[in-house]
Amino acid sequence: MKKRKYAPLTQEELEIEKMVENGEYGRAVYDPKMKAMLEDAARNSTASRKESRVNIRMTEQELDLVRAEASREGIPYQTLMSSIIHKYLTRQLVDKRVLDDLKAVLKKTG
Repeated sequence: MKKRKYAPLTQEELEIEKMVENGEYGRAVYDPKMKAMLEDAARNSTASRKESRVNIRMTEQELDLVRAEASREGIPYQTLMSSIIHKYLTRQLVDKRVLDDLKAVLKKTG
């Protein structure tokens, strides 16, 4: 059977994983904020979503860039593309230039 590869864990998922590994899961379900976060993660887990195939047209140059970035990240390029789309739709994809501008403004205002 082929082993399935998954997208990298989000920061929230990493925190949950750390809590489970440290035996703190029991405490987490009594913390309302953590309980809500765990329930949300379970609802949005990959296992609970049905996947569909799509076709997309892009230039060879764009595809080469995606493949190169995926190679640097050590993941399949389709996984990277899916992750980018997911992050965009959930407003987790942030333009680095905007962050740099925000940091510069915050630095000036102290």
